[in-house]
Amino acid sequence: MSQQTETETVARRGGAAWALVITSVAGFMAALDNLVVTTALPSIRKDLGGALDDLEWTVSAYTLTFAVLLMFGAALGDRFGRRRLFLAGLTVFTGASAAAAMAPGIDSLIAARAIQGVGAAVMMPLTLTLLTAAVPAAKRGLAYGIWGAVNGLAVASGPLIGGSLTEHVSWHWIFWLNVPLGLAVLPLARLRLAESYGTGAPLDVPGTLLASGGLFGIVYGLVRGPADGWTDSLVLTGLFAGGALLVGFVLHGARAENPMLPMRLFRSRAFAGINAASLLMFLGMFGSIFLLSQYMQGVLGYSPTEAGLRMLPWTGMPMLVAPIAGILSDRIGGRPVVAAGLFLQAAGLGWMASVVAADVSYAAQLPALIISGVGMALYFAPAANLVMSSVRPQEQGIASGANNALREVGGALGIAIMSSIFAAQGGYASGQDFVDGLRPALVTGSAVVALAGIAALLIPTRRRAAQIVAAGEETPAADLDDLETAGR
Repeated sequence: MSQQTETETVARRGGAAWALVITSVAGFMAALDNLVVTTALPSIRKDLGGALDDLEWTVSAYTLTFAVLLMFGAALGDRFGRRRLFLAGLTVFTGASAAAAMAPGIDSLIAARAIQGVGAAVMMPLTLTLLTAAVPAAKRGLAYGIWGAVNGLAVASGPLIGGSLTEHVSWHWIFWLNVPLGLAVLPLARLRLAESYGTGAPLDVPGTLLASGGLFGIVYGLVRGPADGWTDSLVLTGLFAGGALLVGFVLHGARAENPMLPMRLFRSRAFAGINAASLLMFLGMFGSIFLLSQYMQGVLGYSPTEAGLRMLPWTGMPMLVAPIAGILSDRIGGRPVVAAGLFLQAAGLGWMASVVAADVSYAAQLPALIISGVGMALYFAPAANLVMSSVRPQEQGIASGANNALREVGGALGIAIMSSIFAAQGGYASGQDFVDGLRPALVTGSAVVALAGIAALLIPTRRRAAQIVAAGEETPAADLDDLETAGR
């Protein structure tokens, strides 16, 4: 199908506006379920029973299947049709959400959460690919800004939404919420999204097995390490075996004819820089949100709803700033906007580390929350644009899958590392004990996000792009595509 015919098909189906609505809602559903369960765990235990280990698995089961299958889901979409697989993933996710809401016991809830993760892993990377296909290049910054704002809000407000529904309605509604949304989006996606495909290459079975096995081992070890101990045999086996399989995946990607993730893409400074920045950003941000939500409730005494409302200057800021950040990235390039956002996020976490105390006032925390919120908002929109513009159109599916997988691994790594630092320096014995562990964890989070800002500075500027093209320097094929749209 010619480019003109594809454009006409998209226009007939409703074009960019419908694609933005559909992909943003679907992305919100998948991102929300990362942390939405955390504040509902005590109520779930009261209703369904189960030990602490079982409760942890209601969170971990989703994280595991989601992170492990992201690249595979993207590859399936590229091979068999992105809209078709998006519909399949959304159907599985919606059905599993209903099953989780009706779960009669803790084991069935864990199983439903794992299946939710499978559906999200197929659906999530394709939201960005489908949006890219539907939006003209000149307007992608704004579209990514809105998409990024909605996804950022979902990640950050998971504890608030979960806590509010649990406190005022029932924990079952943190899962029922997905069902009407899914049922509304399914027919819209079928009617309003155009089908698109990737390179058409056959599925990379060895690469799929290596990536899935490696990610499973690494994420399992990171998720279970704080609970089971880092010397636990299964944790060590997961980390070492997963690391070995990922090394095999890298070697396979460098040598195979049609690999799932061609390693040549990482020769592009844009692709390598934004993926390193994404992993480090989510490491610092996820770990911080995980601990700060507990700090506001366990130490400062706020209810889940009160804690979530007080975090809104941080978690809600993407809704206000991210669309503006997307427009800025169209005009001045994504590199300076992303880097500025990451450095602001690092500054906000550092400020929070300097003021946390067992009896700190909300006014003292507010500047740090605002700075962090602006920083997160400036990151999300241009980051999505940089990922998608750093590869050829037919490779955008796997680029999105790889970036999402790295972000999920970063989130799991952040919770594991910052929980370990917290446990080594403090604990839950008293408010001051919690603060003693929280402060060094936040300092670590701030430092990691600052490293993400440095990684973002590796991305080529538009001026450098023009110089490379003008000089005729030899550069990776992916870079040539970057350079035409550098920082868009």
